[in-house]
Amino acid sequence: MSDSRKNIDQDWIELPSKSAMDEMSASELKTVLDDASKLWLAHDGLWFQAVEKAHGIDAAIDADREAWREFTKIEAKRIMNRLGISEGGVDDLALALRHRLYANINTMKIEKMGHSIRMTMCDCRVQSARKRKNLDFFPCKPVGIVEYTEFAKTINSKFETSCDFCPPDAVRPDGHCRWVFTLKD
Repeated sequence: MSDSRKNIDQDWIELPSKSAMDEMSASELKTVLDDASKLWLAHDGLWFQAVEKAHGIDAAIDADREAWREFTKIEAKRIMNRLGISEGGVDDLALALRHRLYANINTMKIEKMGHSIRMTMCDCRVQSARKRKNLDFFPCKPVGIVEYTEFAKTINSKFETSCDFCPPDAVRPDGHCRWVFTLKD
């Protein structure tokens, strides 16, 4: 190494390089998680819009559905691992739904009856933003059918998923969409 290069290297001062999150309080971590959830959703929307602009809405929905088909299984497996769930039951699915990224930024209502869970998305960040902008609701039902079916089946392959309503269906005063998960024998 030349003397001039050695002198340049000596001028560098090493700064902390471990994650700043290692030094944060629980409250600060919650703020980071909420922000990361919003960033994740923003990326999802921007990705979708780019595909829509280049290839049209139908192609974008097809691509979105296939991306969610894989992502939802990855998310479910990671949640199961984190919570120690092997093959989950109804209560495990209810808990796993509360651990999804969007649970930090959307408002859900989860109800149980027998071997079924009913999840209503009371406030969906995507749909609320579209409403504020006077846009039609995003027709997410074809994507949601894949997303929620695959998520529940990853928790337990015996779950069957049905949709009570989801755009393009009319939304209801109590929510943007509603999904029912039933554990079959």
